[in-house]
Amino acid sequence: MDNKGLVSRRGFLAGSAFAGAGALFGLAGCAPQTADPLANTSSETGSQDSSDWIGDAPNISDDEIVETIDTEFLVIGAGTGGLFAACAAGDAGMETFVMEKFNGGVVRDDLAGVNSRLQQESGYEIDAIAYLRDMDHYAAGQCNLALHKVWLERSGETIDWYENVLSSYGIALWHEAAEEKHEVNYRHWATGHSPAWPVDGSLDGFTVLTDYAEKTGHVTFRYQTPMVSLTVENDRVTGAIGQGADGYIRVNASKGVLVCTGGYAANLDLLKQLQPHTTSIYAYNSAQPGCEGDGIKACLRVGAKMDETHSSMLFDRASVPADSLGGADCGTAMVFWMGSQPWLKVNLNGERFCNESGTYDFILHADASQPGNIHVCLWDADWQTYAQQFDMHGCSRMFPFDNGAAPNLPIEVVTAMNEEALKAGHIQQADTIEELAEKLGLPAEALAKTVERNNQNYDNQRDDDFGKEPFRLSPVRKPPFFGVRTTGALLCTMDGIVINTQGQALREDGSAIEGLYVTGNDSGGYYSMTYPNLSTGNACGRTVTFARMIAQNLAAQ
Repeated sequence: MDNKGLVSRRGFLAGSAFAGAGALFGLAGCAPQTADPLANTSSETGSQDSSDWIGDAPNISDDEIVETIDTEFLVIGAGTGGLFAACAAGDAGMETFVMEKFNGGVVRDDLAGVNSRLQQESGYEIDAIAYLRDMDHYAAGQCNLALHKVWLERSGETIDWYENVLSSYGIALWHEAAEEKHEVNYRHWATGHSPAWPVDGSLDGFTVLTDYAEKTGHVTFRYQTPMVSLTVENDRVTGAIGQGADGYIRVNASKGVLVCTGGYAANLDLLKQLQPHTTSIYAYNSAQPGCEGDGIKACLRVGAKMDETHSSMLFDRASVPADSLGGADCGTAMVFWMGSQPWLKVNLNGERFCNESGTYDFILHADASQPGNIHVCLWDADWQTYAQQFDMHGCSRMFPFDNGAAPNLPIEVVTAMNEEALKAGHIQQADTIEELAEKLGLPAEALAKTVERNNQNYDNQRDDDFGKEPFRLSPVRKPPFFGVRTTGALLCTMDGIVINTQGQALREDGSAIEGLYVTGNDSGGYYSMTYPNLSTGNACGRTVTFARMIAQNLAAQ
């Protein structure tokens, strides 16, 4: 179809929402913050020693229930996973009730899939064993590769279904196809698929999928009704209790309950308790409202097991004022989209300390051992030339993909965002390196020495210090020069309820809790330590693939 007038939804939002970012976030720099995890946290990974944070389910008597609903399938959460599950259930004719905390969730773009029609048309193939090996490396072995195999085997059909649905609404789905043109330190997997939403914002994932689900005639949505507890009979989860405007409602689900409430990235207190390391290395939180751990807590209360290592998805795409050290309590951060580009990056001593051409959160974890838990990105007037030369993939790409697919944010939008950050006092500009150092609070002599060494590496097309690829080296030579204090942006938490390959919640002993299913950021066993961002859309692709599979399996029972 004709894609004229269509853009990535994320790109559209960024182009409008960040126009006033300077006014919104350009405040005085905050003082450094130190995480203060609660006493029952035993290590930097936040391993819990007690269940204090889980809390007790409210004791609700039968006479407090104002409404009882009987259905086959109960979905808790109308976000990315919940809506894909609801649509699959509706397609199969399974009576489904969706309980949503707010007026609706958010459907993320960038869905990863393997062997979709679009991917096959682009000629891109994935070696499944090589892919699994890479996922195991990212998780330091702390993942269930059988779950990744389910995604490898079933994600293509899920993407194909979504392409069909979007097409019926006049929306194109793009496969972000891009082959590696150079030898790289970390392999990219072209798994991403993104809808080309209308520029006017008239359609988005939530609008399309709720409309589709309702038109099946088998799906009912109930908004402004947070789930307060799961119900259990004879060791089987039979439904849930929610709190509506008129009081508590009980939903009985004869086939199963799917929990997909988005993890706990919006719950700062819980993050500080379980992930003190994480809260020291990000300053911008892009978690969706309501992702406060409700679903995970409810599952734990009925005997489910949670991942023992707690971690989050972090991108190196946040900036803070030049007098700030960031941290989760900062409150002055802005999105710095091109932070993931492999610019020269230094610590507050003006020294380079890592290979900047890594995955998005590697440098953030390295920040944890640097002064102030933060780093500084540096570039010069020719930055757009080098940004194209870097040949980035995934959502950090700022130029069209090899097959013409649009990037999440094009270079024009990124340029406008940088201008706002400059006005806000985040990005600093100077005609000399010494002046730039002063504006950024860096030692001028040390920074000048580091820049000189960086420029020598570029001229030699060889990084003998940390091994950055030659095509991702860039000089800082042509004024004006730019720099910004850079830290992490939190997208979501990655730890959750341990599940099996059917999506069932598991107990400590490995047995399945009958009737209880989990997907998305509420589910565990898939990630650990770091997020494999070089497999574009991996988290969303995992979420929707399992959501659709769970609904289809239950409908077939």
